[in-house]
Amino acid sequence: MSSDPSRAHPVYLPVQTKRAFEEVAEQIREQLSQGLLKPGDRLPSERELAERFGLSRNTVREALRALEMSGLLELRKGATGGAFVREGQSDAVISGFTDLFRLGYILPDDLAEARLIVGTEIARLACQRATTQELDALEANLDASDLASICGDDSGRLEVNLNFHALLAKAARNPVLIILTDALNDVHQRLLRVMIPAHNTEIVAARRRIVRHLRDGNESAAVNELRAHLVTLRAHYKAQESPSSEPAPEAAPPAPQADR
Repeated sequence: MSSDPSRAHPVYLPVQTKRAFEEVAEQIREQLSQGLLKPGDRLPSERELAERFGLSRNTVREALRALEMSGLLELRKGATGGAFVREGQSDAVISGFTDLFRLGYILPDDLAEARLIVGTEIARLACQRATTQELDALEANLDASDLASICGDDSGRLEVNLNFHALLAKAARNPVLIILTDALNDVHQRLLRVMIPAHNTEIVAARRRIVRHLRDGNESAAVNELRAHLVTLRAHYKAQESPSSEPAPEAAPPAPQADR
């Protein structure tokens, strides 16, 4: 816990429900929403929490593990360990998207449509908010993509090319869009591993035009260029899907190809 005397401290009330660990987790979530617990704070020990809640340590431990799985807490071992409030993370959202993709609930067309909606708004915001350093990072990403293509590093090139979207989202400065982009990237990476990629030179050329429009502050041109870029990519991958549009099963990466 923080040693700041000016901060109010969370209060934990005794729990008497059938699923006590859920009530424990809910109380801790409420402390977070009220700002009584902040990223980096250490919760009381399991023993102390058990005493405050009037529950067994096993029940408290179950609640802490549930909060860890949801991405709110980090459980550390050792003398300096314990339950710590995590910084903002997108792990839980990514995991949820990935599970829904594996179950077939999210289909490739759903991903493409979401990428188009999210991506174009990100381009609009990035045009308004991106710094010179962020635009330089996008240029460096494209240089890295060219280099990976020359070296025949397919897996590295895929990672670099997907990271372009992540860098663009960061330039938009909206944490929700950043999280959504991370989740879309994770699922797209799994899908694209088993597809014949598009030509890297065309991908990089389109993205260099996008960055140029961002530097010029030409919002409509940047949005239109990104939209056309994503539509072109979607058409390329759409041609490779089965008629049922079922998600392709995960498999080992294919033999080296041109880039995505």
